[in-house]
Amino acid sequence: MKFWKYHGIGNDFVLLDGSKGDLTIDPGMCRRYCDRHFGIGADGVLYIMPGENTDITMRIINADGSEAEMCGNGIRCVAKHAYDFGIVKKEEFSIHTLAGDLKAKLGIENGKAVSVQIDMGAPVLDARKVPVDADGKFIDQPFSVNGIELRANAVSMGNPHFITFTDLTDEQVRELGPVLECHPFFPRKTNVEFCKVKDRKIYITVYERGAAWTLACGTGACATTTAAALNGMVPFDVPVDVHLPGGWLKITVDKDLRYVLMEGPAELVYEGITAE
Repeated sequence: MKFWKYHGIGNDFVLLDGSKGDLTIDPGMCRRYCDRHFGIGADGVLYIMPGENTDITMRIINADGSEAEMCGNGIRCVAKHAYDFGIVKKEEFSIHTLAGDLKAKLGIENGKAVSVQIDMGAPVLDARKVPVDADGKFIDQPFSVNGIELRANAVSMGNPHFITFTDLTDEQVRELGPVLECHPFFPRKTNVEFCKVKDRKIYITVYERGAAWTLACGTGACATTTAAALNGMVPFDVPVDVHLPGGWLKITVDKDLRYVLMEGPAELVYEGITAE
């Protein structure tokens, strides 16, 4: 099977082109492809599928075979591939995801997409819809885990995120990532962002649901910037530089929370053919 290997600031994916409707999603195959010792190696598998009243559809299967509703770094890779390989022949187009229909706007140089901006839609703050086991909004709330006291935030960008700006040691971060992902407070598990704000820039370490520690999480950057703006740490309506271990994104949160814009790169690493 033909595949392409992409990454978005280090968050890496195997991409499969099913835009003609000739692929079915195979979680077992995805687990094998993502294995870094016996497979291709990736955080997840991206499928480009026929649009559903959109130009194309994206589906994302995590390294453990579970399906995610959305993937911010993945959708930039999908948008770049769709344009560069002629699946979509315009610089602005729509992508259906399990988190809704999103709009992509590409920066083009020499016929190739060099940057991708995604309108990620409105953040979800209703705690039950994130979902977490709480009512109302869960913003700057106390949370205790493994004897450690945190101030925490819950935001969904189509997938759940638990965000803390509490000052923690590296050892505490490593301990809490996998514990929080599967904590009973999160009925569908959660992505976890450990964050610091310095000079109005945000620095994130991320433990992703279904993929463990990754170099980047686009939806996590959006959720974190939303939480930071709500807590008065960064401004609304201004692009905020967000650093993840793999690189930088620019995130803009609308002051009325109608949308969050994510802008960043997507890179094709190589292409190949699998043995199965």
